[in-house]
Amino acid sequence: MFSISAKVSEWSDRQAPTLLILPTVLIILALSIYPLLLSLYLALSRFKLVRGGYELKFVGLRNFEKLLFGSQQYHFLGTFGRITLFEWCFLALIAAGFGLWLWRYLHSGKAGIFGFIGRMITATVLTGLVLLCMAVLNGKGFPGSLVVTLFYVFAGVSIQLAIGLGLALLCAQRIQGRNFFRLIFFIPLMVTPVGIAYAFRMLADVSKGPFAPLWQWLGYGDFAWAADAWSARWVVLIGDSWQWIPFMFIVLLAALENQPGEQVEAAKMDGAGGWQIFRDISWPAIAPVVATVVLIRLIEAFKIVDLPNILTNGGPGIATESMTLHAFIAWRTQDLGGSSAVGYMLLFVTVVTCVSFFNFIAQKTREAGT
Repeated sequence: MFSISAKVSEWSDRQAPTLLILPTVLIILALSIYPLLLSLYLALSRFKLVRGGYELKFVGLRNFEKLLFGSQQYHFLGTFGRITLFEWCFLALIAAGFGLWLWRYLHSGKAGIFGFIGRMITATVLTGLVLLCMAVLNGKGFPGSLVVTLFYVFAGVSIQLAIGLGLALLCAQRIQGRNFFRLIFFIPLMVTPVGIAYAFRMLADVSKGPFAPLWQWLGYGDFAWAADAWSARWVVLIGDSWQWIPFMFIVLLAALENQPGEQVEAAKMDGAGGWQIFRDISWPAIAPVVATVVLIRLIEAFKIVDLPNILTNGGPGIATESMTLHAFIAWRTQDLGGSSAVGYMLLFVTVVTCVSFFNFIAQKTREAGT
């Protein structure tokens, strides 16, 4: 009897981490996987209200076909213009570069079937996205929610990284009042996205906003930025950057302050300039952190919805609609199948982009840093 209880006690001690964590893991999986599977079923169905309830009719890939080739193509992909010969040559160079990249991988001695399939998916998707951008961003084209989302993601993250790194380099110096500036630069991150959207809606008002006298003095008092597609997109992008630059700033500042100070002091004694110190010492030290924080921001940037919804309501027309806002508007009009299809297209693009970035940039950067 004693041996049995001892064995049970020993087994429970070994399995304690699993037994204590398993309920939480199961709850999280249930809250994550069930909505994912339900939304997949909705993406393959057509929702319709009927007397006494609703009806879900399985339609297969019709919702995705409508987005890519049907009546919603203009909304999701955009309106295509004519691609010039120069643009075709540029696309051929990109395709050749991806082909060379795949060829080198196959002859590297480390090629695997899953690695090759992943690289093929990356090359195909990125080449297709470049072709789509060239088709909708020329004079006669008009971008849909996919390209607008890519603009918010890549332009926004680039601006946020550049400004956040610059502020971090500034506050890492021994200047007077740097603790005050650290606090001031961090404040926007504590404001909700909805609050930021309403604040920028007020600030960008050229007729009644707080900067109205300045706009009138510059001759822009009658300029309707919300009526111009690119002006509206840039206002949304500036508001999103204002919110997320502090995130870049605080993480990169912590990375800069943890770099080896002895190397910096030695470089200064040897007569190295600020740019040389940053290039040869600071950047290699913080590069893994930069790659990680950019990856986090890429994931978050794909989900932008509050600012374009409140600032412009997706307008003018659909000029500032992100894919998340596109899905929300479709859901609000009770097109649950179309909304779920947009959500899964967003999931696919996000996963391909972020996994590609992690495997081919972030992981190599972190390995080089170690």
